[in-house]
Amino acid sequence: ESPTFKQWIGVELTAETYRMLYVPEGFAHGFLTLEDNTDVTYQVTQFYTPAAERGFRWDDPAFGIQWPFAPRLVSAKDEAHAPFEPAALVMQETPATS
Repeated sequence: ESPTFKQWIGVELTAETYRMLYVPEGFAHGFLTLEDNTDVTYQVTQFYTPAAERGFRWDDPAFGIQWPFAPRLVSAKDEAHAPFEPAALVMQETPATS
């Protein structure tokens, strides 16, 4: 059990501040662009493995995230996420990729 389990923070990143955000491995994350034509760049520590991907809905009441506004566009993959279920957090071993 983590003392921060199911807690969230919101951070506004802009081109003017030159700041970035580090999300530790295993932490859930999501983002909402506040302006049209925004580029989002991120790096990961491993190659993408679809079988290891987990997710939950952006508007899941289990977290009560206070987004500035509802997104105008959500990918079909993200829209299909089920509500948060703690049992789904159990990480299954996935085959190594080369």
